Amino acid sequence: MKKDIPDNIVEDIAMAVVLENETPEAKVWNVYIINLKEVAIETVLITSTGYGLLNGDEIKTSTLRHRKDKIEAHSFVKIEAIDEQVFGLNNEYLLSYFIGTEIFDKKFIFLPESIIESNLSKVPLVNKPGVVIGK
Repeated sequence: MKKDIPDNIVEDIAMAVVLENETPEAKVWNVYIINLKEVAIETVLITSTGYGLLNGDEIKTSTLRHRKDKIEAHSFVKIEAIDEQVFGLNNEYLLSYFIGTEIFDKKFIFLPESIIESNLSKVPLVNKPGVVIGK
């Protein structure tokens, strides 16, 4: 049965944790999906969860599910806000989408402590500082 599922490779898609705003009191972070393809992607499904050790305790956050009907070529969409308190965990995003009748799936994981100032770069299309994985 698994052999019947096509092994479609996800390319030109990225996930980014973006620093939206910064004040002396707080930083505002959001997660984006970035479509760098020449075509739109449709029926986009994303699940997110955080897990790992925090202060010696095993932690797992709630699983959040998101759906976007369409993400146009060379565009981006905000998925969710993310709190700095979970940056010490694995932050996992499972992405599924269609191009025509073909389905594509990929897992993106922001490793613990990877969302730090020294890892920030200009996020493509969003044009704000953030940490990007994939492409």
